[in-house]
Amino acid sequence: MSETPVKQQNTAAFYGQAVASFSVAMAATAIGIFKLQADAWVRAFLAVAVLYLVTSSFTLAKVIRDRQDGNRPGGRVYDPFEKL
Repeated sequence: MSETPVKQQNTAAFYGQAVASFSVAMAATAIGIFKLQADAWVRAFLAVAVLYLVTSSFTLAKVIRDRQDGNRPGGRVYDPFEKL
């Protein structure tokens, strides 16, 4: 009995929901910072902090994915955006 690794594939609906959720969260945060009753430098500081948090989150997710792919018997999963 051989164990063939099963490649898990996300559905288009799951991908769309993730993109929509991220977009709504970023828009709500941007609107909240824009409407905040504070000086411009405070709003700018908060905006930069949010951008830093988002980029750090993407980096962390990629590092975790790469570590999991490295531990997989078949090696890395094809990433179409890796060459960009």
